[in-house]
Amino acid sequence: MKEVLIIYYSQTGQLLSILENMVTNIQGDNINITYFEIVARPNYEFPWDKEKFYDSFPESFLQIPSNYELPAKHILDKKYDLVVLGYQVWFLTPSIPINTFLKSETAKVLLKDVPVVTVVACRNMWIMAQEKMKKLLQNVEANLVGHIALVDRNINHISVITIAHWMFSGRKDRYLGIFPKPGVSEKDIQNAERFGIPIKKALVDSEFETLQSQILALDGVKVNPFLIMTDKRGNVLFSKWANHIIKKGALGNPKRLKWIGFFKIYLLFAIWVIAPIVFIVFLLTYLPSYKRRRKDKIYYSSVALKENE
Repeated sequence: MKEVLIIYYSQTGQLLSILENMVTNIQGDNINITYFEIVARPNYEFPWDKEKFYDSFPESFLQIPSNYELPAKHILDKKYDLVVLGYQVWFLTPSIPINTFLKSETAKVLLKDVPVVTVVACRNMWIMAQEKMKKLLQNVEANLVGHIALVDRNINHISVITIAHWMFSGRKDRYLGIFPKPGVSEKDIQNAERFGIPIKKALVDSEFETLQSQILALDGVKVNPFLIMTDKRGNVLFSKWANHIIKKGALGNPKRLKWIGFFKIYLLFAIWVIAPIVFIVFLLTYLPSYKRRRKDKIYYSSVALKENE
C-alpha cells in the first residue's frame, strides 16, 4: 500500500478543486490518499477585508509564522510515500498558513526524506515564492521532486483588476459583466487531472528522477522571463517596505496602518506605472540578455535549488 498525503491551504477553494482533480488519476491500485487541510489560527476570512489584506503584508513577506491547528493523530501516525503540497502566493511569498506549517516541528515529522510535489495556484508571479518554498522544504529535509504552477492566463493588468474583485467581493464572476473571470480558468482546473498520471507512475515505481520533465511535457510550468525580472525587483522593494512597516507595531496599530496606507498607494503606482517601465527595459535588453534568460527559464522550471539562493 502506497500512502499519499495531500497538504493544502485553500482560502477560496480553487486550489482544493485543482488537487482533487489531480487525485482522480492517482488514487486506486493500493494507493491510499489522506488530506490534511491547514487551518490557520486566527482564520483568514474570505472574502478579504481590504484593510486586513494589506495589513497582512509585512508578516507574509517576512515569513513570520503564526498559528495553525495540528493535524489529527491518524495523519501523524503514518509514514508517507509521497506528499502533494498545495499553496497560494501572498505578496510574492508562500501564504502565512503554509509558511507557518513548514516552519513547525510537525512539518519535519511529516516531510523528512519524503518526496514532495508542490502545486501553486496564483495570479501570475510565483517564481520567487517557489524559491522560498524550496528553501523551506530543504530546511525540513524534504525531497522536492515535482512542481506544478497554474496561473491566471489573462494579461497582467486585467488580472490585477479581476483578482481584486474576487478577493474583496468573494465572487468569481465577470467584473462589470465585461472582464474575464478571475483566477485559474475552469478548463485548467479540470485539466489538472492530467498531472496525476505521471505522478502515479513515479509513485508506483518509486522513481521520481524524471517526474519534473514529464510535468513540463504536460505544460505544468510556464516561466515568463519578464515576470522573473519583475518578481525579483518586487522582492527587493517589498523587503524595504516590510522591514519598515513591521517596526510600527502589531496588526491594527494606527501607526502601522498609516504606513500600510502608504504601501497600498505605492503598490498601485508600481503596478500601473513602474511595471510598464520595467517591461520597456526588459524589451530593450532582451537580446543582450537572451542566454541568461534562457538559463533562468530552465532553472526556474526545475526543482533544483541554487546553492547560493
